[in-house]
Amino acid sequence: MILESLQLLFFKNYDEANLRLSPRINCFIGDNGSGKTNLLDAIHYLSLTKSAFTSVDAQSIKQGEEFFVVKGRFQPADEAAEAAGPEAIQVSLRAGQKKVVARNKQPYDRIADHIGRYPAVLISPYDTDLIRQGSEERRKYFDSLISQLDHAYLELLISYNHVLRQRNSLLKLAAERQGGYDRDYLLVLDEQLVPLGLQLVAARQQFLLDFEPLFQRHYQLLADSREEVLLTYKSQLPETDFAKLLRVQERKDLALQRTTAGPHKDDFVFLMDGLPVKSYGSQGQQKSYVIALKLAQFEILAARKQQKPLLLLDDIFDRLDEKRIVRLLQLVADHTFGQIFLTDTHLDRTDLALSSITEQINRFRVEAGTVRAV
Repeated sequence: MILESLQLLFFKNYDEANLRLSPRINCFIGDNGSGKTNLLDAIHYLSLTKSAFTSVDAQSIKQGEEFFVVKGRFQPADEAAEAAGPEAIQVSLRAGQKKVVARNKQPYDRIADHIGRYPAVLISPYDTDLIRQGSEERRKYFDSLISQLDHAYLELLISYNHVLRQRNSLLKLAAERQGGYDRDYLLVLDEQLVPLGLQLVAARQQFLLDFEPLFQRHYQLLADSREEVLLTYKSQLPETDFAKLLRVQERKDLALQRTTAGPHKDDFVFLMDGLPVKSYGSQGQQKSYVIALKLAQFEILAARKQQKPLLLLDDIFDRLDEKRIVRLLQLVADHTFGQIFLTDTHLDRTDLALSSITEQINRFRVEAGTVRAV
């Protein structure tokens, strides 16, 4: 899968941009704040229909404008799809309206149907938030990854969250009515929530069985030391009867106006020699941990989807030490990755780092919301 071109209109700090891209390596060079990362985020939109850096789509509309448009032209990897020709993907949003995602000018009835078609992996300075932040950050990361791999999981997650929102709305209504609510309806919602929750937990557990060995292998290749790293899934289920747990928590749920038990409260636990990486891992160990996660993500996506994901590398030369950069560049040279997009502040540093690469490299200069080939 190759992204052949990228077009922007009123996206973040860009009025307009139109780029022809290399099938191998694309470098966006510019000062901090010039808009380099926004180009990666536009590609992220084409892949996952959302920003990698904000949960509010309207924040991606250029200040003072009414809408944004991101367009991309993809060349599929498999022969059958390649024979049919390139595919045009467009993501657009007008202020106050719903986001629209279209494939070959045909809007999807459900945006979820696009997820997984064009997988992407982003390695960013913010990745250590997976370690430093709370469980919600980690659940979002793994739910997004599994959803790219398995459309049935995405559908399951959507169904679970839909019932969960209904249950939370009922709990809030009960508080507004000072305890008066339809308990029979609550029990009906619980009957729907329980099987969905159990399936989510089982799917996450199964995923980790395949994912953790890949992660551990990549960590050992990145790290200098020989500490043992583990990635575990912490859930109240299935050891505890979910239906019974909801009954036990019902009074607490009514008081807090939200559902306090279920897979939406679970966590993925990052350990090193049996201790939390957040508290006991050095900065270097934490960086190795999250890069190993991302490299394992790339490997499992490539294997399951039978196409190499787009790889987005944001400011890696500024934020990573030489050893980790060397390891990533070795993978680039060995053709482990497919199409790559990277940002940096210095063209000479990028050229030096990529000097051993003989394939086509496109370089773009980014300056205050404008971008041109160099």
